[in-house]
Amino acid sequence: MSQLRYYAYADHGVHLREINSYHQAVRVGDRIECSGQGGWNRTSGEMKKDLYEEIDQAFENVDRNLKDAGGEGWSQVFRVNSYHTDMSNEALGHMVKNLRKWMPNHQPLLTCVGVAKLAQEDMRIEIEVSAYVGT
Repeated sequence: MSQLRYYAYADHGVHLREINSYHQAVRVGDRIECSGQGGWNRTSGEMKKDLYEEIDQAFENVDRNLKDAGGEGWSQVFRVNSYHTDMSNEALGHMVKNLRKWMPNHQPLLTCVGVAKLAQEDMRIEIEVSAYVGT
């Protein structure tokens, strides 16, 4: 496993690594695989109260996570898996709005899954991605 490089972005990413024993991203050859990102403040870990703001923040956290692992951000993402406690048309519409904002030049593979609960008590969305970064 020495060829794998693991990453945990500053503040909340490091905090999650220390208390839950996992990293935010791993570089595997020409790919970056990201742990699920919620709509938390990256410094304090506080979750956004408004659902749309939480979705927006989760997308921002994915971008920061990819860049922390040496990627360019959303432009390299080819797969998105998202987990939602709210599968309403409005919530999913806001998800699509963010997909278009963050990836205006391509459309990734996408799986959206409705779940009863996520890991953090007040969490309503979690986004994990795979990105191709080349060699």
